[in-house]
Amino acid sequence: MVAAWPSGLSAPEAATARLLGVLWFVSVTTGPWGAVATSAGGEESPKCEDLKVGQYICKDPKINDATQEPVNCTNYTAHVSCFPAPNITCKDSSGNETHFTGNEVGFFKPISCRNVNGYSYKVAVALSLFLGWLGADRFYLGYPALGLLKFCTVGFCGIGSLIDFILISMQIVGPSDGSSYIIDYYGTRLTRLSITNETYRKTQLYP
Repeated sequence: MVAAWPSGLSAPEAATARLLGVLWFVSVTTGPWGAVATSAGGEESPKCEDLKVGQYICKDPKINDATQEPVNCTNYTAHVSCFPAPNITCKDSSGNETHFTGNEVGFFKPISCRNVNGYSYKVAVALSLFLGWLGADRFYLGYPALGLLKFCTVGFCGIGSLIDFILISMQIVGPSDGSSYIIDYYGTRLTRLSITNETYRKTQLYP
């Protein structure tokens, strides 16, 4: 007569049941379902600004009519709002984990812009062309000493007026405070390129 276990199973049956239970637990925790549960509970959602291209879309910057530059441009940087794609889960700019539907702002992307301080490129060129011999262009751009010198010498006998007109037209001479000209959004802007020690130079191939 075999002694009965409290559960009503015999000793071999109880041992078999325990073995099956252990195997089931191991298969669940190490199998594909266990991996999904572990990854879902263990991994943190990425930051929204770390999303890859195609996982979010950013709005065009709002242009200031007075400066023709993005609104809130500070230190050559402005920010535009970006929206993660639907069904994307990430941490927004406040650090909150959010499941996005495509209509919520996830983060603000920095874009480059130009600092302007009220100096118009068109006005500077017009003053240099018509009143440059009186130094009006230099007075307007914040160079009173050069403006007075041009006024007293009639634009350095016209030569200085011509040189200033070329320099201002090419945007080489700008406002004295270091800011940029106000130029139409689709107007011509000068972009200076410089070669430094970190500039990559492609090896020239000769035929």
